[in-house]
Amino acid sequence: MPANLTPDYFKAEEWYRSATTHDEKILAMEKMLAVIPKHKGTEHLRADLRRKLSKLKEGPAQKGKTKQVDIFHVPRTGAGQVVLLGMPNSGKSAIVHALTNAKVNVADFPFATHAPVPGMMKYEDVQIQLVDMPPITDDFVTPGQVGTYRTCDLIAVVIDLAEDVEEQLLILLDFLETRNLLADEETPAVDAVGNSLGRKTFCLCTKADIALDGAFELAQKSCDRPLEFVKISPETGEGMDAFRRFVFDQLEIIRVYAKPPGKPPDMDDPFTLPIGADVHDLARTIHRELAEKLKSAKAWGTDVYDGQNVHLTHVLHDKDIVELHFS
Repeated sequence: MPANLTPDYFKAEEWYRSATTHDEKILAMEKMLAVIPKHKGTEHLRADLRRKLSKLKEGPAQKGKTKQVDIFHVPRTGAGQVVLLGMPNSGKSAIVHALTNAKVNVADFPFATHAPVPGMMKYEDVQIQLVDMPPITDDFVTPGQVGTYRTCDLIAVVIDLAEDVEEQLLILLDFLETRNLLADEETPAVDAVGNSLGRKTFCLCTKADIALDGAFELAQKSCDRPLEFVKISPETGEGMDAFRRFVFDQLEIIRVYAKPPGKPPDMDDPFTLPIGADVHDLARTIHRELAEKLKSAKAWGTDVYDGQNVHLTHVLHDKDIVELHFS
């Protein structure tokens, strides 16, 4: 009986073949098993896949003691990490060059970027990490780069408004969907065993200064996902300040300033916490062990009068000032 494998299966199989990390191979294999048609014709193939998956989950074989460096592992720094995804010459490097001090290779030829290039973008008094990445096409993805998207906070899908926006969206969203990188009702941030899956994603439309007529509106209409769209021009500066604020909001974080007892608060270097964090969360961020000795706190800012004594479960807001007292 013929297997009659589906396009979704072949996409998952392609993902597996291009995966370079052990965890990525497991995720791709699980996807293959999830989408493979279940009938007589696929019994042997399904059994073979289950055997391979079981062997993968046992752990990679040890081949000597040489440790390979993963160039696509980008340590997260700052208040959040935003990784760019785009096609050749889409303007990713120009964005990172305009917003950070990173030494990116801005060129008018494709594949000028061969590895991740991180840089720090400043929004008011916080630093946010932007990561330039090698481009992808409909038939080529640099082996290993999926891992960078898997662990970031935000994925920025970069659309060149001077080129075919519909084709770019089709290719880039297909890349994300076939690798379970788009967070939605079906793809959570982590799977049942804690592996990273979907990431929060938005569309960053660039080259607004030379955009084709109606390109931005066409991009919005062509996207069948509920994604936010931002329009910028690194060349003229259009939308760049609004983009910084947009990224800060998308990270869903707040800034809190620490005030030592009897001294003025440090207003230059805030702590960043997720929205909804409380006083105890702040203490743990400052020093996990010392947080166990937290006795009381005073706060200045939203929903409190200056210097008000607050409970350790008091929910903090952006730009609050907090004075912690330890036993």
